[in-house]
Amino acid sequence: MTPPLALYVHLPWCVQKCPYCDFNSHALREVLPEAAYRDALLADLALERAAVADDRAITSVFFGGGTPSLFAPEAIGAVLEAADSAFGLAPDCEITLEANPGTVDAGHFRGYRDAGVNRLSIGVQSFDDAKLAALGRIHDADAARRAVETARAAGFDNLNLDLMFALPGQDRAGAEADLRAAIALEPEHISWYHLTLEPNTAFAAAPPALPDEDAAAEMMDAGTAILQAAGFASYETSAWARPGRQCRHNRNYWSFGDYLGIGAGAHGKISRRGESGELIVERRVRQRHPRRYLAAAGSEAALAQREPVARSARGFEFAMNALRLRDGFDWATLAAHTDLEQADLAAPLQAATARGLVTVGAGGVRPTALGRAHLNTLLGLFL
Repeated sequence: MTPPLALYVHLPWCVQKCPYCDFNSHALREVLPEAAYRDALLADLALERAAVADDRAITSVFFGGGTPSLFAPEAIGAVLEAADSAFGLAPDCEITLEANPGTVDAGHFRGYRDAGVNRLSIGVQSFDDAKLAALGRIHDADAARRAVETARAAGFDNLNLDLMFALPGQDRAGAEADLRAAIALEPEHISWYHLTLEPNTAFAAAPPALPDEDAAAEMMDAGTAILQAAGFASYETSAWARPGRQCRHNRNYWSFGDYLGIGAGAHGKISRRGESGELIVERRVRQRHPRRYLAAAGSEAALAQREPVARSARGFEFAMNALRLRDGFDWATLAAHTDLEQADLAAPLQAATARGLVTVGAGGVRPTALGRAHLNTLLGLFL
């Protein structure tokens, strides 16, 4: 059995680059090359169809960026139609599109819904206008609220709100206020994560004054209590969902599932069985710069990197993802997604158990509260 198959579509342009962002995104300085990029994505899908040896349907699609909501619904629909034609979309396929509150309107949201998108991820980040300005966001708090209202009016019943804490100059009261404002909008999912200074970003070059570790930990503890009291459950380090509303696309990543990656800089991972039944796993990375990607899309030259994942490396890669999940992993998933067995992870699991970082049972492995709090230490044992 091979893992589930998902599709990630990267749309790399933004109105402006946020100073904390280390994703492959580019400020739009000319007219959006929508038609050319759409055609490149369709050509890439055909290339990926040839690389997948079996007939698995796509179980989830995620349009990420950049700012996918810069693209017209017709372009999004064209990609979904091509994916359905090439692979087939599962009847219950989860289809997410990231949206910036500063780049959406009612017509676009209705168009995305009509095109097949059934989940929106809205990049709110904060409800404090001063904090939004410090983060380089192009929207204010009122725009974020309007975006949620517009999405609901367009028929979306599955919304994620992205929210950050430990922002420049933020205190615990401010972080709590942001969370309460998000919860008041009644989303199905909240991605609540700590702002970090990533290399090669404007914030890394000129760091703002951020809350210290103790203050950030207080925000985390207070926010955890608020989210739990509101009926959200944590299922991954930064992901909180109402019952039945976990993000299936991201869970597939975290369980070492397969995913096609199309678009500039997109990453993919594809598994297949060899002639002797052994599992072959390959990572594929697209050309990062949009110009180079557009020139090569649909040909092997679009792939900047193709690399097999050796069996000896799969234990760490699997653990690095699966142990982010609160419920960990089961032995059947480990075997199906890596060709490894419990014995292959015996040494790191023994060390992790001795430190109280995981519990190991007949069903699988689950990180403890201590393990979740010291995730990097836990993952280091699998290197």
